Amino acid sequence: MNIFSLIREDFANVKRNDPALHSTFELFFNYPGLWALFFYRFSHWFYGKGLRFIPRFISALGLFLTTIDIHPAAKLGRRVFIDHGVGVVIGETAILGNDVIVYQQVTLGGVSTSKGKRHPTLGNNVVIGAGAKVLGNITVGDNSKVGANSVVVKDVPADSTAIGIPARVLKRGYDKTPLSHNKIPDVNKEIFEYLLKRIELLEDALPKTKQEAVKKKDHDLEEIYDNFIHSMD
Repeated sequence: MNIFSLIREDFANVKRNDPALHSTFELFFNYPGLWALFFYRFSHWFYGKGLRFIPRFISALGLFLTTIDIHPAAKLGRRVFIDHGVGVVIGETAILGNDVIVYQQVTLGGVSTSKGKRHPTLGNNVVIGAGAKVLGNITVGDNSKVGANSVVVKDVPADSTAIGIPARVLKRGYDKTPLSHNKIPDVNKEIFEYLLKRIELLEDALPKTKQEAVKKKDHDLEEIYDNFIHSMD
């Protein structure tokens, strides 16, 4: 597709992905992510012609107007959607597939000063939640999601959900709805529920002869905990 066809598709894509859009007029004032793509498409086109100053100038202008930093050399596919967009950074060697959704404060950054590929590659239909950092020459596979505020430093397989610091793959094929970046497991809740059930199981397994000793130790532990809590009053 030529540059103007890509830009038209970018504008049409907002209507498909954002239920908050009520009129075409709003596109010109309320969508910095869309205008960041507009500046990127032109800067990338000039960059592909071997120019360097003009694309960097266009990129800097786009950054000033939108607070979104997309390097002209980055490769963005079709129908990329940057929602809200404030603080998004996409590095020089980053590659984004088609139908990728990126939320605000996302960084697709590098972890090396060496030349060559040092930024992430995102497959098709990838969703990167708000505040997530995807760092280094790694790959996030097709149809995968990265939870909000996660830090991804290793490859994420296709059809997966990654969350945490550092991010871990929790489930495969968790939820394929495009905007369902909220449908991810509560890791802390699941761990505590597991520990409580494990403790209950161990208590039931104790011989009756040892339960009194355990109760005394439990009482002593509760006193230590209470004293610690009250010391912070």
